[in-house]
Amino acid sequence: MQTSNRKRILITGAAGFLGSHLCDRFLEEDFHVIAMDNLVTGSIENIQHLFHLPNFEFFHHDVTKFVHVPGRLDYILHFASPASPVDYLRVPIQTLKVGSLGTHNLLGLAKEKRARILVASTSEVYGDPLVSPQSEDYWGNVNPVGPRGVYDEAKRFLEAMTMAYHNFHGLDTRIVRIFNTYGPRMRPNDGRALPTFIGQALRGEDITVFGDGTQTRSFCYITDQVEGIFRLLFADYCFPVNIGNPDEISLNTLVSDIIRLTGSKSKVVFQALPEDDPKQRRPSITLAKNILGWEPKVSREEGLQKTIDYFKTIYEHKR
Repeated sequence: MQTSNRKRILITGAAGFLGSHLCDRFLEEDFHVIAMDNLVTGSIENIQHLFHLPNFEFFHHDVTKFVHVPGRLDYILHFASPASPVDYLRVPIQTLKVGSLGTHNLLGLAKEKRARILVASTSEVYGDPLVSPQSEDYWGNVNPVGPRGVYDEAKRFLEAMTMAYHNFHGLDTRIVRIFNTYGPRMRPNDGRALPTFIGQALRGEDITVFGDGTQTRSFCYITDQVEGIFRLLFADYCFPVNIGNPDEISLNTLVSDIIRLTGSKSKVVFQALPEDDPKQRRPSITLAKNILGWEPKVSREEGLQKTIDYFKTIYEHKR
């Protein structure tokens, strides 16, 4: 039974790392959460703790197919998509389809329900950037036919389609550009640098760094990312907003931090840099500060320790 006063929100990609934390947050804010995921990269385990709640429901569904949600709908968060190179190189066509067909379906649903929709874009729209930090008015340096193009161009199309619905149909839209985010519920084998390094350190294996390790990244802890997304949904701003941590570090520094915090004896080995891998990544968050009053709060030391503690429980559980 629907309650008349509780806001209803659809979250796609809800069983993924970021989507599951968004489910948690909106349930804490007393929303009725409708979670949707096809479980290609998401895991039911990420939302298992929510199934007993009366204001939570889950649909196992692929958003590239027609999406129907009975009843009123106030908000949509579109976070369905493979998000790591390992995943989108394994399912390139599905990655393009969820960014195009999936986005189109959800924008249509938002129009039908007169719901506000926030879509998840990415720092990858900036490609291998020629400017730093990357601000929202930078158009990027993307190779559309390279191996990463399936993800980069899917997200660039997602932004264009969202703005077209906003401008042509007057749809109430928001766009978040997400920079590297980390924390509990990341998959150990998702191929991204931080979970890979932590897993290798905890297992005592060699830590593999692609390139010479001088390339930089900026890592935002999950609670900070969720807070930024939450504020953006309720802000009066339709254009893209970067949400990320401007604390830029080299991969070599990240490896050193992880080895120190895990007490690992792992050695570092270097391998060839993948094609079109960005050499620098740092968000400008001036817009987020001015519009949302947001900036990250969790230090790298604190966030890494919490993430390492989570990965320890995974490996202990597997023994």
